[in-house]
Amino acid sequence: MKKALFLLCLLLGSLSAHAQFEQGKKYVSTSLSGIGCSYSAKEDFRFGLDASVGYFAADCLMLRATVGYDHTHEIDDFNIGLGARYYFDQCGVFAGVGAEYAHFTPKNNDLLIPVEIGYSFFINRFITLEPSVYYKMSLHDFSDNSAVGFRFGLGFYF
Repeated sequence: MKKALFLLCLLLGSLSAHAQFEQGKKYVSTSLSGIGCSYSAKEDFRFGLDASVGYFAADCLMLRATVGYDHTHEIDDFNIGLGARYYFDQCGVFAGVGAEYAHFTPKNNDLLIPVEIGYSFFINRFITLEPSVYYKMSLHDFSDNSAVGFRFGLGFYF
């Protein structure tokens, strides 16, 4: 009996998650990135704040826009970007790719290609915790400006 009840709960949980990745749904999120867990050739510490909005153009495919701020010991940068995120098999695992324009405070600009993989853990029908790992490849200075890091976000699906 316990196994049957557990399977029923899993089935209901997966159905409610499916409803959040349907075409026409909207998404708003904020996240902390870096958090001292990123690596780049230029610095050993990075802290960032990001905000994004998204729209599901098709089931499991979200188009999104992001804006962010990153702080390091030497420089600050502001970025804006567009991208897409694909959710695999309604389970919450996602992969994303996009393009970002970054402006570094001293007087440098860069174009970045961010790639991320993560998981959307639903707290309730609308709110998620979203840990992810990202890689941002720099097209201006590949060896010094590219970065790997960890991001932790809070998302709202409606």
